[in-house]
Amino acid sequence: MSPLQGKEEALMSLTTTIVLLIIGWLAVAAAMLWGVLRITRRHHHAYRAPQTPAPEHKPEQPHASAH
Repeated sequence: MSPLQGKEEALMSLTTTIVLLIIGWLAVAAAMLWGVLRITRRHHHAYRAPQTPAPEHKPEQPHASAH
């Protein structure tokens, strides 16, 4: 008979569990960041210089509904 008979032995300590949780969170966050950066690099739009706006059209006579 072993001295631990009848007692449950912990498979992982609390510290190990917390460290593995943090490593898992960081891995998921890194994967999500990598995916977002990958999408933004592939789908970037070519830069276009802003066009000059067309001159504003001003009618010579006011509209009939003008007050």
